[in-house]
Amino acid sequence: MASRAVTQLYDDGLRPSGLRVTQFSILAMIARMGEANLKQLEDTLAIDQATLTRSLNLLERDRVIERVPHHDGRIKAMRLTSKGSRALETAWPLWARAQDKVLRELGTTAWADAQRRLAQLLRIAVKKRKLSRGPRRGKPSSVPRRRSLVAG
Repeated sequence: MASRAVTQLYDDGLRPSGLRVTQFSILAMIARMGEANLKQLEDTLAIDQATLTRSLNLLERDRVIERVPHHDGRIKAMRLTSKGSRALETAWPLWARAQDKVLRELGTTAWADAQRRLAQLLRIAVKKRKLSRGPRRGKPSSVPRRRSLVAG
């Protein structure tokens, strides 16, 4: 509930920019990195691949990001377009205003404590998610596969 409420607070603040907080985070990270691929964004932002892909497709559709050639054709790299840079410039002060509101309500000491605790929770969740996924595609599994009970 807290996560949804905080997301809504930032989404409300960002509404004049036309971006949602998840989109803002993605654009800000791509801007910071210059260009980024799906795996980098997934790991850095701790967003599951399905949600990230859906968000990237919308951002690409709206022409705020574009794909860039990569020497490995399997890698989907993205960078901001000029429209994306303008959208981010518009969104930054709106995000800062929402952030200031949170800091005023919570206080800087409580904010620092919350950040520390959430960072710890994030590390635990990411570690747990990686363990539950098992080996990534393309890597041989050390667990033998079960044979099907139905002849195929």
